[in-house]
Amino acid sequence: MTLARPLAPPTVTPPATQRRTNTSTSTSTSTSTRLRPRSRPRPLPLPLPTATMGTTLGLFIAARLLGVVAVAGTAWAAGRHPVLLLGRSWDSIWYLRIAGNGYGYSQYFHPSSVHSDLAFFPLYPGLLRAVTGLTPLSGPGAGLLTAWTAAGVAACGIHAIGARLHDRAVATALVVLWGLLPHSVVLSMAYTEPVLTAFAAWSLYAVLTGRWVWAGTLALCAGLARPNGFAVAAAVLAAAAYEAWRRRGKVTHRLWTGAALGPLGWVAYVLWVGRRQGDLLGGYFEVQRLWGSRFDFGLGALRFVRHLLLEGDLLVFPVSMVIVATALLLYGLLVADRAPLPLLVYAGVLLFVAAGGDGFFECKPRFLLPAFPLLLPLACALVRTARTRPWHATLVVGALAGLSFAYGAYLVVFAQRPL
Repeated sequence: MTLARPLAPPTVTPPATQRRTNTSTSTSTSTSTRLRPRSRPRPLPLPLPTATMGTTLGLFIAARLLGVVAVAGTAWAAGRHPVLLLGRSWDSIWYLRIAGNGYGYSQYFHPSSVHSDLAFFPLYPGLLRAVTGLTPLSGPGAGLLTAWTAAGVAACGIHAIGARLHDRAVATALVVLWGLLPHSVVLSMAYTEPVLTAFAAWSLYAVLTGRWVWAGTLALCAGLARPNGFAVAAAVLAAAAYEAWRRRGKVTHRLWTGAALGPLGWVAYVLWVGRRQGDLLGGYFEVQRLWGSRFDFGLGALRFVRHLLLEGDLLVFPVSMVIVATALLLYGLLVADRAPLPLLVYAGVLLFVAAGGDGFFECKPRFLLPAFPLLLPLACALVRTARTRPWHATLVVGALAGLSFAYGAYLVVFAQRPL
């Protein structure tokens, strides 16, 4: 298994001495082979902005703006305020309180159910505090600005990975699909998923280009963003271990430095919470247990699925079940496609945590929102369809957009369930 299998860069005219030897290879290139990954690494840690990346970012922004318009129109029709719904609801309230007052707030329901703000990782509240200190924006406005900016940065990183592994058409399709997921409305809310995805995408891109210190530093930041942010560090560590094995241990200090940096953010916060709770290693996990969140390898989720199949429930629950099942199928396709090791580890850990966790079943699709590598098989299929049956691809994208906007508005305005 390789770390990266990118496609050949766009065709350029070779020197006369090379044209004669390359003729047979270039004439055999077909549409299908352009979707296979390349093997030659690029020299830059970050790609220079291109017209294609700009177009892709524009499409992503347009998709999310239309999603916000759908939420705003639905909210006004229901007599509710869209800015408060997007910027101050559910987890956003906790992050805003931490940004304003620091840690230390808990809600007590009964001894076995205590909701502590220590369950929320510190990077996003720190960004909110910085934005409110540097701008005249209030807390919800700062939260939305931070999340929207991070979503744009994440879209650029996802495009960079798609272009490196396949081509620019697949990169654009990958970003568009990510922006039109049923739960992509979260990318327009004051939530942490855009921040995690931004750090994750660029950390994975750094791994694929062999920039280990960049990869480890960005993974460190991802680990401070969300509890499942350790998936980025796991990908960096797995890639570094494979690279060390492949080179028989003859690696540079930069690889080991990046590997060591990766898990520091997540580990530091978990240990800080443990020390504060009086249980260095178990304190954070006890906080999560009191929230009703624990990892039981999917037993609780399977019991809830049985309940859904036999008795039914609110719309958000069967939709969540279908999304998780689809994610499992897409991961199988990603493995069958022999995706690079870092992407397999990153998406696999996110999926393992989401599917294996007990509690907040309706939140599982949000936990999977940063797992953009799962969309690579769909992006390749969409590009192939667009090249042979463009109207079919247009209908697919249109249907996804309609579902995303309508369901996103329902989740934010009417569902009355935690996102």
